[in-house]
Amino acid sequence: MAPTGKDLTPVVGANLRRLRGHRGLSLEKLAQASGVSRAMLGQIELGQSAPTINVLWKISSALGVPFSALITARGTPGPHVLRADQAKHLTSHDGAFSSRALFPFDEPRRVEFYELRLAPGGVERADAHTPGTIENLVVSRGAVEIAAAGREELLGAGDAIVFEADVPHVYRNRDAGETVMYLVMTYADTVG
Repeated sequence: MAPTGKDLTPVVGANLRRLRGHRGLSLEKLAQASGVSRAMLGQIELGQSAPTINVLWKISSALGVPFSALITARGTPGPHVLRADQAKHLTSHDGAFSSRALFPFDEPRRVEFYELRLAPGGVERADAHTPGTIENLVVSRGAVEIAAAGREELLGAGDAIVFEADVPHVYRNRDAGETVMYLVMTYADTVG
């Protein structure tokens, strides 16, 4: 994770500790369930490591919670203005893929809204999300190929796709420029 705007590292650490504790999981058991090393999980909980998007997805899937449950800072009710210069961005390890949450980080939610950006030639491989997760994606600029469940679909500006995201899936930029997409992620259950 390479955040711009507010650093999410302490928020992720506190949420991981809380969620793991609520489920009665040791670091070792969560490591086995998520495929993320015990050492890495410990560093994340202590705020000493900023995890990548894929690591966060692995952890949220293993915990059975929406992605936002890890990156949400609890706040106050009422209208929330999301200023572009204060946006929270998560970036892939190679910097080709970035995700900006377009919803307030006040509480975990069943539906999340993101702006996704994929550099020319960029490929983002996403692990399976929790069972029942649906992605609804629309391409705003550029072209992207989405591969999921043995199918590949090429989408251009204005095209949209809805698919079950509880299987591994891939985004491939098929444009000479940056591809910009908007994603609505819907989870099967809410988080407590």
